Amino acid sequence: MPPTTPYAGKFSPCTPYSNNNNNSQPHSPYRNATTTHGAKENLYNSTYATTENPYDVPQPHSSYPSSSAATSTKAHVCNSAHTAAENPYSIPRPHSPRQSTASLSSRSFRNTSTSSDRYRNTSTGSDRYRNTSTGSEQSYCNSVTVSKDHHYGNGITASYGEMCYHDNSLVSGSLEALIQHLVPTVDYYPDRSYVFTFLLSSRLFLHPYELMTRVCHLCVEQQRTGDPLLDKIRIREVAPKLVQLLTEWTETFPYDFRDERMMRCLKDMTHHVARGDEYSWRAMQQMTRRLIKRLSALGQYEEAVAALNAVALERPASLKSKQASGQRGDILSVCDDPFVLAQQLTHIELDRLSFIGPEEFIQTFAMKDPLENHKGFFRKRKTSNLEAYVNWFNRLSYLVATEICMPVKKKHRARAIEFFIDVAQECFNIGNFNSLMAIITGMNMSPVSRLKKTWSKVNTDKFEILEHQMDPSSNFSNYRTALRGATQRSETAHSSQEKIVIPFFGLLIKDIYFLNEGCASRLPNGHINFEKLWELAKQVSEFLVWRQVICPFSRARWILQYLVTSPVFNEDELHLASYESEGPENNMEKDSRRSLRSSLLHRENRS
Repeated sequence: MPPTTPYAGKFSPCTPYSNNNNNSQPHSPYRNATTTHGAKENLYNSTYATTENPYDVPQPHSSYPSSSAATSTKAHVCNSAHTAAENPYSIPRPHSPRQSTASLSSRSFRNTSTSSDRYRNTSTGSDRYRNTSTGSEQSYCNSVTVSKDHHYGNGITASYGEMCYHDNSLVSGSLEALIQHLVPTVDYYPDRSYVFTFLLSSRLFLHPYELMTRVCHLCVEQQRTGDPLLDKIRIREVAPKLVQLLTEWTETFPYDFRDERMMRCLKDMTHHVARGDEYSWRAMQQMTRRLIKRLSALGQYEEAVAALNAVALERPASLKSKQASGQRGDILSVCDDPFVLAQQLTHIELDRLSFIGPEEFIQTFAMKDPLENHKGFFRKRKTSNLEAYVNWFNRLSYLVATEICMPVKKKHRARAIEFFIDVAQECFNIGNFNSLMAIITGMNMSPVSRLKKTWSKVNTDKFEILEHQMDPSSNFSNYRTALRGATQRSETAHSSQEKIVIPFFGLLIKDIYFLNEGCASRLPNGHINFEKLWELAKQVSEFLVWRQVICPFSRARWILQYLVTSPVFNEDELHLASYESEGPENNMEKDSRRSLRSSLLHRENRS
């Protein structure tokens, strides 16, 4: 079985800049500048309003009056489903063991879990992301042929119909069997680790709308007997578990429902549930309202990001004139405290992380043909939030380089370098590795690194330690050790600040990409390789835990506004500014400066 990621280890040796664990702010050597408040503060301060639910259906008339005790029981079933679904990443317990009953005679084998481990449950409880069952709990219908067990080393492989298990762990299955395995019945509900894993990675094989359609069809058809009265009874019995499955889907993968076909399907299931169970119908209504509120917040977030990006692009040509006149404010005039700036960077990181859907990691490399068939809202924005976060990393890197190359005087450039080294140190102490790496990237850009006279005025000891922490050699082994330490600190945190873990996002995407490329999605027999799906779920679920942290620092909106809207140089402008700060050292650099000046002058004349 693939190994789990150990949450052990400590930060690599690095002298802490200050005692940040106690939220104390260090004395700043940069307090000779005056803090200015941006005029566009209200642009960043966006709020997300709740949208009315356009999918309301008429309230059902229940033909099954019940006693108060029965009412309480039903309400508890629905409420417990929603409570459990609020945090799908906490340690789950199986909802019900699989039982062999007469009503399941036409259904294929399902497995249950006896462990309360987090995502992969095994009989020993040592593996986090596997959903398994013990032999005493395995049940299957009479029509399923159980193959003879095969022994491989210390493990046992067994096949039940079209699903294969190794050491009681699901390792492969046909797409139809896996879909069937997702559908709840009166006395069966799939383990939540399986629900998350299959909903996440099924999009490698079919569109979420296709999965939704097939799941809902199976759920409806299995309750159909031909007797209207018996149908209502069966719908009432299975409705709470259907609501629970749809709740987990809408709350963990809400962006799937930006596809209008998904919303129509959800509306149809609300009508279906309304036929037999009033309490589940109400739960469906509440679930739909929460979903629409989330999608409304997403839409407003995307509009806010687009507006901020537009502001940042409004005046790139004015940078040069502001530099010449000395009127342009720099980062030190906005914030002269490295700890405060690191806090504001953490705000931006967590804000943008919170809007990345887990499915975006998978849809980045999902099959294109099935998704291209529907040219709707869903297809257009399937990875937009992930891409926006990557763009933020790039912007921060260029902002750092711009702030260093902009000053005319060498001492001002040196002070900017020292300031960003301190900010990077504070990001490391907080656990904000993405901003840390963006700052290091900006300071290692060639227009900055070539400023030898400026760097000679800087004490680079701390910067070299930080570079060592993020050294890409040995597959970022130093960084991965630090990340495990931050994760361990988060799991045992006594304060909200200690819970913060913001990974280096570029490496996280790279890990998921190579996991997908390095493992076959289908086996030679046509089965889906579920071991790969377990590992993808493991990678993404760790990110979801980190994403949920609420930033404990107070917001300084004028600083936030500067960070996201201040214009930055592009690569050519950075090189030219660098040459103007410290002249070319050889003929190649002289030719480069001459070419850049001509090119930029030509662009200005065209504009």
